[in-house]
Amino acid sequence: MGATKEIAGFCHKLGYQGLSPEVVDRVRYLALDFLGVAARGSLERSSRVVRSFITDVDNAAGGCVVIGSDLRASAHYAALANGAAAHSLELDDVSNESSSHPGVAIFPAALAAAELAGCDGRKLIEAVVVGYEVMIRLGKALNPASHYARGFHPTGTCGAFGAAAAAAKILGLSQGEIINALGIAGSQAAGSMEFLTDGSWVKRLHPGWAAQSGIIAALLARRGFTGPTTILEGGYGFLHAYSDSPDPGKLVAGLGDSFEVMRVSIKPHACCRYKQGPIDGILKIMREDNLGAQDVAEVKLGILKAGFPIVVEPREVKYSPRTVVDAQFSMPFGAALAILYGRASLDEYTEANLRSPEVGEMMNRISCISDAGLDNVYPRKWPASVEIVTKDGKKFSTRVDYPRGDPENPLSWEEVIQKFEGLAAPVFSGEDRAEIISRVRSLETEPDLAALGSLLSVS
Repeated sequence: MGATKEIAGFCHKLGYQGLSPEVVDRVRYLALDFLGVAARGSLERSSRVVRSFITDVDNAAGGCVVIGSDLRASAHYAALANGAAAHSLELDDVSNESSSHPGVAIFPAALAAAELAGCDGRKLIEAVVVGYEVMIRLGKALNPASHYARGFHPTGTCGAFGAAAAAAKILGLSQGEIINALGIAGSQAAGSMEFLTDGSWVKRLHPGWAAQSGIIAALLARRGFTGPTTILEGGYGFLHAYSDSPDPGKLVAGLGDSFEVMRVSIKPHACCRYKQGPIDGILKIMREDNLGAQDVAEVKLGILKAGFPIVVEPREVKYSPRTVVDAQFSMPFGAALAILYGRASLDEYTEANLRSPEVGEMMNRISCISDAGLDNVYPRKWPASVEIVTKDGKKFSTRVDYPRGDPENPLSWEEVIQKFEGLAAPVFSGEDRAEIISRVRSLETEPDLAALGSLLSVS
């Protein structure tokens, strides 16, 4: 059986009763994290531009919720807006082994499809599980380093397939229709890493496009539109077209034995995943050795080779970020924030800090090296090494194998709730935040998504 057919069969057959309590709870956990980043992301100027565009081209009174606004839109446009908003903060979840951000592609598609179909919370949970599974397995099979080297962003490319699978599950497509939906999504899979050259907004759009593409693919397939039945493994298919060194076996190995949602990380810091471990290491040394910014003479960071072209090079961009997007992908900038402020949260990634002489001076004390000892465990682990040299010549070092938020070093439910509260406070009232949390934590009991959708709208 071909991989596309096998994956479509898995998506079609998976049912809520086959999910353990741990998997169900993990979906709830990831859902609350997504809703927090989507809500706060809705305030970004880039998100307002997307909503303005939708207002001009769409007229779907009574349509699907655009989180954090009073806008209702057609399902595909709601998915576009919510995906773009949620990815704008660099605080969304991440799959290490696929180097992708599944939540911001899967949840927007699943929520919009759920509103369209009027499904219950259990069906939404099923859809999220299959969406994450498809997206992450594709990313792993591509070989992320090879995919990046060809200029592609895995969240945008793999996200289209995951979103199609999630939407197809909610819409009740047959195995054959799911195959077609995946085939259609394959011609929509896109996302260029060229945004790194100038810090443009387009990266934020990638999961939104993926979610939109997934909705469209599923709706077309439901109406009988066809796509190639070997889109994943075929000679001109996704793996061979988008990677120089794919591993097709990873598409289906152990499919259904365990679930990828259990191996997804939550971000505590508002920046690229490649920066999370080094920032954790800096904060650990500064805290445990009672150092202040005034003590720091030099910082040496061991970075994964795959992360160098993303957060370290070119030097003229990473040491002089021009935009907040630039800063989110600058290792020196993130390290300077951690040293100066003891954190690298959303509140530190500001235009003011881009212009701060203090931040700029601290960045010049930071150097990054490629460490082969880290690369041999990538992408299963995303480790980092940190050495801080003080002005009196003392050296302090640490290695971080599992950054905060990894499944091996997880954020607790309480910490995820705190993250949601902090992000959502400018958008939702305290009463509404409490009810959102309550409904998400009992998502499987929701008869439909109408009540939750109403809470996510802001008049």
